Amino acid sequence: MNKDNVKLAIAPIGWTNDDMPELGCENTFQQTVSEMALAGFSGSEVGSKYPRDPAVLAPMLAIRGIEICNAWFSTFFADGQRDRTLDEFVNHMNFLHAMGAKVIGCSEQSGSIQGQNRPILGGEKPCFSDEAWQRVAEGYNTLGRLAAEKGMQVCLHHHMGTGIQTAAEIDRFMSLVDERVYLLYDTGHAWYAEGGEEPMLAILRKYLPRINHVHLKDVRPAVIDQVRREGLSFLDGVRKGTFTVPGDGAIDFRPVFRALEEADYRGWMVVEAEQDPARANPFEYALKARKYIYETAGI
Repeated sequence: MNKDNVKLAIAPIGWTNDDMPELGCENTFQQTVSEMALAGFSGSEVGSKYPRDPAVLAPMLAIRGIEICNAWFSTFFADGQRDRTLDEFVNHMNFLHAMGAKVIGCSEQSGSIQGQNRPILGGEKPCFSDEAWQRVAEGYNTLGRLAAEKGMQVCLHHHMGTGIQTAAEIDRFMSLVDERVYLLYDTGHAWYAEGGEEPMLAILRKYLPRINHVHLKDVRPAVIDQVRREGLSFLDGVRKGTFTVPGDGAIDFRPVFRALEEADYRGWMVVEAEQDPARANPFEYALKARKYIYETAGI
């Protein structure tokens, strides 16, 4: 891939899991960003331990050569919480804008079971009504307009346990929103939702012109099989090792990199692989990911 077009980041969730703060509670913010830089990454998403004052955060990142590329934002349009979502979004957007980020990754969390003790593959995830889909589409179109006014872009993070998890749900979402709303493509969630590499790649190829942010996440199919067999929750699976960094799981990322290069993708690729840091040392796995990406993508 052309290293002038693509930047590499890594998410802090491998050091401290915001959904399960006991995982990696011992890892400080400064250790996290120092190890990111030492492992060869130039960007980061934002974790719960990051200072939220740009005047404090920016110099701490600058001395390590780290940029902020994105930060998770939860939307609740399907549930009818439009005003609250828009108010919180503006504050979130302004923070990211101050940090120099161009992308705002959002997840529609209405009815989400990703943080609940319910089977993630048991058919209990939310399914939106036609009216809810319209609320989601109108809401995201509004977010897209607000972001464009700041020179930024909004993207939807398809995610296990949410109402936009499957390829069919991604299709519906993308057909309803306008051209100012993009897709955050996540290899791990696509594989998990669709059960294999080919359908994962099909989502990528279909929406290449609309993808503006990429999460590189590998999977361990044996753990996913256990999650299905035992009716485990999403977070149970994370603890057991559903996800890992590129080069350590089942996914061959070469077709992913090839498709992005052929589409002249310009933006960030973010290693995002939530694991238990006690079982998967974050620095060691960051180095493993960086080496794999260099060997397979040439960057």
